[in-house]
Amino acid sequence: MKKELDYYKIGNSFGGNQDWFQVPMMKLGGCAAATACDSCISFSKYFGKEELYPYDVNHISKKDYVNFSQVMRPYLKPRWTGIDSLHIYIDGFGTYMEDHGIKNIKMTPFSGNEAVGDAKRIIKKKINQGILIPSLTLKHKEPKFKDYVWHWYPIVGYEELHDRFRVKVANYSEWEWFDFEQLWDTGYMRKGGLVLYDL
Repeated sequence: MKKELDYYKIGNSFGGNQDWFQVPMMKLGGCAAATACDSCISFSKYFGKEELYPYDVNHISKKDYVNFSQVMRPYLKPRWTGIDSLHIYIDGFGTYMEDHGIKNIKMTPFSGNEAVGDAKRIIKKKINQGILIPSLTLKHKEPKFKDYVWHWYPIVGYEELHDRFRVKVANYSEWEWFDFEQLWDTGYMRKGGLVLYDL
């Protein structure tokens, strides 16, 4: 079984790109804000939450995306340790949503310490509902995940084939498929995890 979300494009780019940000700290540490921006665009475009995205969601431009990142910046401002917990993201993005009149989107943390089987089930549930999933990876033992260390990114699809479970992630205007068990097993005690949206 395979399920991929409809996901917005900016020209030929698959979603937005943190490298477009013009403020140095945002370019370096704006991944949480970018993931929140991606979430707002998805909520506006596919769930009618137009209050969350202040531009034309049917014609998303690079300029608008960069400007929107500056709107989100005060809520998920980069810091030296990064947005390194699920609760910091939930508090910051929750405040943004409240400030824009949205009170019926709930966010629940799902720790990276939870069992991989439970994580697979919740990913399938949310993607089947059409809802992207913000994911935080901190340190990781596998070099192939080096671009995802201390990084926020959305999960936008899954594939289940026999005993293999893969997830599709959006990152820097591209998408990749990863074996989820490898991604989830970081090899470190301190974990990131997922933020689960309920609409």
